[in-house]
Amino acid sequence: MAAPQAANTGRRAVMLRINDTAPNFTANTTHGKIDFHQWIGDSWAVLFSHPKDFTPVCTTELGYMARIEPEFTKRGAKLIALSVDPVDSHQRWLGDIEETQGAKVNYPIIADSDLNVSKLYNMLPAEETGSDGRTAATNQTVRSVFIVGPDKKIKLMLTYPMTTGRNFDEILRVLDSMQLTAKHKVATPANWKQGEDVIIAGSVSDEDAKKLFPQGWKSPKPYLRVTKQPGT
Repeated sequence: MAAPQAANTGRRAVMLRINDTAPNFTANTTHGKIDFHQWIGDSWAVLFSHPKDFTPVCTTELGYMARIEPEFTKRGAKLIALSVDPVDSHQRWLGDIEETQGAKVNYPIIADSDLNVSKLYNMLPAEETGSDGRTAATNQTVRSVFIVGPDKKIKLMLTYPMTTGRNFDEILRVLDSMQLTAKHKVATPANWKQGEDVIIAGSVSDEDAKKLFPQGWKSPKPYLRVTKQPGT
């Protein structure tokens, strides 16, 4: 059953955590009205939010994501942005993004002028009113990235300050790690990149590890077992 929208509950939204079900919602977007969970389908999804249209840092972010969208598509992931303005404002902004960033945005942008989604995802307090008269500064916490899995669970949450552009190559790296570790009983070390060595999960006994990783592993400590990335 779809989670109720924050505007309909009359209560403060519950704090979200990793592995919580991503709150469902219906909203207008630049691609028409969507039901978020239905839109995700069997894919992964990256929802990234913006405090206002026609803001400089966000313009570069939307343009960069437009350029690298094929990389997410290869990984079975959909992109969807959100900005605290109506659809007609988004449509005007899209022209500026394409002109200045050299890339056309083909993924949808959610219109959140009533702040429903921003409040549902704890990016703004539940008592906040609509976007009229609000500035980017009053919406500055609407600078988050959520990765949602095919099971509709939240896999990652990040929030950035307004003056720092987001590193979406890092989002790709994290997505690679999460997809790998969802399939194999491994974890990825600091700064891991696709194709590099991984760590055998602590939940796997040495006896089971011999079956799962017949190529063996290096073990500088009993709890640290390093092996080749599965499938490479």
